[in-house]
Amino acid sequence: MKMNPTAPMRERVAIIGGTGIDGLPGMDLHLQVVQTPYGEVTVYVVEKQPFPIVYLNRHGPNRKNPPHAINYLGNMKALQLLGVRRIFATNAVGSINRRMPPLSLVVLSDFINFTSGRPLSYYNGGDSGHAYLEMNQPYCQALRKRLLAQANLAGLDLIDGGVYGATNGPRFETPAEIRMYERLGVDLVGMTGVPESHLARELGMHYAAVAYSINWAAGLEENIQIVTQGVDRLLDRLLRLFVDVLEVESSLTCACEAALMMVRPPQEN
Repeated sequence: MKMNPTAPMRERVAIIGGTGIDGLPGMDLHLQVVQTPYGEVTVYVVEKQPFPIVYLNRHGPNRKNPPHAINYLGNMKALQLLGVRRIFATNAVGSINRRMPPLSLVVLSDFINFTSGRPLSYYNGGDSGHAYLEMNQPYCQALRKRLLAQANLAGLDLIDGGVYGATNGPRFETPAEIRMYERLGVDLVGMTGVPESHLARELGMHYAAVAYSINWAAGLEENIQIVTQGVDRLLDRLLRLFVDVLEVESSLTCACEAALMMVRPPQEN
C-alpha cells in the first residue's frame, strides 16, 4: 500500500534494522510505501496499542542498497511523515575495544564521522533553509536511560557507552585505519550509523542506537571472522527489549527537541 501522509497522525514509534534483521519477532508486519521528497521508502507497520510500530530496514527492500548508497534522507523523512517520535536503531559493527568483544551489545554514546559524499543535512541553504544542530549529546539520553534500566530488569547485558566510528563501506577497513581509529578513541566501527542519527535529530525525533558486534576489526586477529552463531538469538532478545521500552508512555525529558538551531526556515513552494 502506498501512502502520502498529509493529515495529522497519532504518534508512532520506530525500530531501524540492517544486517541480519528482517523484521520484528512474533509480529504481523504490513508493508507500506511512503512518498517523500527524496523518493519512495518501504516500511512495515505493526498496528498495535498504545503506539503503532514502524519497522524500517535502512538498506531498503531485499537489502538492495549497500551502506554508501542508502537513502538516508528519504528513510528519516518517511519516519517523520508517519508520525514517529521515538526511534531505536541497531548497527552491526566490528569491535576495536577489547572490552567489547563479538556478541557484545553496546548502547552508543558518541560517534566520529569518517564518511564522505553522504548527505549531511536537510538544511542546505537556498529554499531548503539554514540551521545548525547541537550535538553535545548525539543520542537521546532519555531513551538510553530507559533502555538500560529495562535491560537490567530483563537480564540482558548492555554496555553503557561506546564511540562509533562511521566509515563509508562497502569495503572493510584496513589495519592501519583501525589503528588510527583506536588512537582517536573509537570503540566500534560500522558503515550505517551516520548520517542517520543526526538526520533524525534534525527532524525532532528521539533516536538511540545499540551496536552489536559481529567481528574483531581488521588487524586485531589474523583474519576477519564474522560471528554467526548466537547472533539471531541475541538480536531477537534485543528487538523484544526495544518493543517493551517503546510501549511505555511517551513523555521524554531530554535535549533532543531543542537541538535544532534555526537560522532561516525552509521556503514553502
